[in-house]
Amino acid sequence: MNRSRFLLGTVAGLSVAANANNLFGMALAQPVLPGLPGGVDDRVLIVINLQGGNDGLNTIVPHGMPSYYRYRPTLGIAPGDVLQIDRNVGFNPEMKSLKSLYDAGNVAIVQGAGYPAPDHSHFRSTEIWQTAEPEHYETTGWVGRYLDGAGLPESNLFNAVALAPVLPEVMIGRKVDVPAIAALAGFGLSSDRNASERGTFASMDKTGSMPFSSPYLATVATIEDHAQRGSEELPKLIAGYKTSASYPATPLGRSLALAAQIVGSRLGTRVIYVQHGSFDTHAAQKGTQDRLLREFSDGIAAFYQDLAAHGNEKRVLTMTFSEFGRRVAENGSRGTDHGEAAPMFLIGGGLKGGLYGDQPSLEDLDNGDAKFTVDFRSVYATVIEKWFARPTAGVLAGTFPTMRIFA
Repeated sequence: MNRSRFLLGTVAGLSVAANANNLFGMALAQPVLPGLPGGVDDRVLIVINLQGGNDGLNTIVPHGMPSYYRYRPTLGIAPGDVLQIDRNVGFNPEMKSLKSLYDAGNVAIVQGAGYPAPDHSHFRSTEIWQTAEPEHYETTGWVGRYLDGAGLPESNLFNAVALAPVLPEVMIGRKVDVPAIAALAGFGLSSDRNASERGTFASMDKTGSMPFSSPYLATVATIEDHAQRGSEELPKLIAGYKTSASYPATPLGRSLALAAQIVGSRLGTRVIYVQHGSFDTHAAQKGTQDRLLREFSDGIAAFYQDLAAHGNEKRVLTMTFSEFGRRVAENGSRGTDHGEAAPMFLIGGGLKGGLYGDQPSLEDLDNGDAKFTVDFRSVYATVIEKWFARPTAGVLAGTFPTMRIFA
């Protein structure tokens, strides 16, 4: 096994690369912090990334605003089709399953989420939402920083899990190693998929006969060990879970089914990341967004049905985010371009459902975009302080008001 073949991306969390001189060093330098206080250490957060910039105005539809139909002569959803919440707003008609959860009091809609001086680039905007740092660049994600400070047991390989092919920035921390699992069959370090290479590495590491030297070799060996053991243990740990819902046969449905298995198997997992999309609907938006919203709505309904059947619906909070909303006016291709404020969803049996924050005005726009009314970091602060009972210091830069979302 040569050096170039070994230095591949690892699905165990940290990227193994020749110039990776910051994360490894910082990980080795951090002390262990005390454990979580009692009473909340069984709670789980599901973070769903609606990738590509979901159009908020056709998700939670402002059917009571005449200007909505003026700006969207072909994309506007007719008032009679909207699943009305009140005389002002309602759900997209493809979200019947989520509307039922809302009517049961299990969905909180945070209207107009955004931040000052928003960026319209997919890459930078995604980074801002995942690091919670709009003003400067950050190398760790807000969930990663929460995990670092939560005092989680180092022996647990599944303190958090990303159900994705590549570890998202939101889950990157300095200490806690998060596995990225696209599917159970593919979980493991890249080189581990070749039994000969796996044995060669283990032998070289044990005997100290590596054909190169590196100050990070011990950390790399630990990651390799975690990936290998995790890929062997996870299928066994969740094997006894019996799914009690019919999930949509979609990538999101499969991810949520696996998330329910992880939650129900009580592995000590605190956060699970899931992704869905792309919602980047510059042209022919209606068909794409309607399908994706239906898949999201039906997937979430199946997920909470499954959780409830195992008594876990109050243990699990689901939060959505997307890098930005879309422009208020439709474009010439019956789509929408990159915009700003959009709603976030918080879903679970332990919250107080309803509308939170103000629906952005369509009469007072920011160069054609809806102005944000709730800083998204207030939602993060609410999750950190009220759901996980942890301080936001060290996770968020600054102080943000929390919301009265939890019962």
